[in-house]
Amino acid sequence: MTWNQQVVKKNNKALVLQLIMENEPISRADIAQISGLNKTTVSTLVTELLEEDLLFESGPGVSSGGRRPVILHFNKDAGYAIGIDIGVNYVLSVLTDLKGTILIEKSQTLSRTTYASIMDILQNMIQSLMDEMPKSRYGIVGIGVGVPGIVNNEGAVLLAPNLGWSNIQLKEELEKLYSVPVIIENEANAGAVGEQNFGLGQNHENILYISAGIGIGVGIIVNRQLYKGINGFSGEMGHMIIDMNGKRCNCGSRGCWEAYASEQALLEMSDPSIESLEVLIELAKNGDEKAKHLFEEIGNYLGLGINNIINTFNPEQVIIGNRLALAKEWIEAPIRDTIEKHTLAFHQNDLQLNFSKLGKYSTSLGVSAFAVDNFIKG
Repeated sequence: MTWNQQVVKKNNKALVLQLIMENEPISRADIAQISGLNKTTVSTLVTELLEEDLLFESGPGVSSGGRRPVILHFNKDAGYAIGIDIGVNYVLSVLTDLKGTILIEKSQTLSRTTYASIMDILQNMIQSLMDEMPKSRYGIVGIGVGVPGIVNNEGAVLLAPNLGWSNIQLKEELEKLYSVPVIIENEANAGAVGEQNFGLGQNHENILYISAGIGIGVGIIVNRQLYKGINGFSGEMGHMIIDMNGKRCNCGSRGCWEAYASEQALLEMSDPSIESLEVLIELAKNGDEKAKHLFEEIGNYLGLGINNIINTFNPEQVIIGNRLALAKEWIEAPIRDTIEKHTLAFHQNDLQLNFSKLGKYSTSLGVSAFAVDNFIKG
């Protein structure tokens, strides 16, 4: 077999597996019809995938006139992926099957974000997920990590200002430790993919995912593809300037959107005795007017930035996720009011504004999906 033939075969095999994952239960004949591949090719590839434990067969399906077809299923338990979301005040890790179902999760709040202290936490979490993982043919097929910062196409973390990191070779280090493929991605990009695959974005082509936590990032899906820009740095909209001579931001600039609309901004505006978003939410639930007013202010600032992004991208859907989505009850109305007042009417006509249903899992599920995709196309 020539090199070209090998590449074609590998691509066809990945295509067949992807079709089965998306359309199971499905017959060989249906795969041939959908993919355009001939029946012999499909049959050969399916046999290989069965031998590799990536598929299994079940009893005959409904006949359309001839012999009843054997039905194929994707073996989602052939291996597992680990998805990790590194926040500024937490680390969340999940073990998923190959269909993205969470089987085990670990989380820890952070007080220190030095690379050494977070690496310790990551190693403990990964090891305990591996120890508790069910037995399977392929074990861990990959590890995905979402980081709040600028990640290049090679997986190096060039800058994560809210963590205090620069030029961190996280991918290299984890691959050396665990000998499995590792994917490092910006957490907002990963969150957008998580929402597209498992959340509210499943039926939409053009999505903006707003990750509103200690910082703010934006994941951009255009025509069902993640838009990353030339070097992988797209979506750093937390650093668009909304006040030229405004507050100092962790990135070194002044007047950035995240300096006014993030969880960090919220905590800076509130009483020094209030240590967390959860405390403020509790106060608001109990009718505290000051807490409600703070959320309203943050909602107005969030709406202001979202308005700029909608006017730029004309999306079908905006999904607000990460930790500030926990305060939906108090920030939704001011966000919607600001958009109604300022966003061009044409953009508002076919726009949906939603709060994430995946909650804290958008990013970890997104990076887990990257790891599985990498394995499937392997």
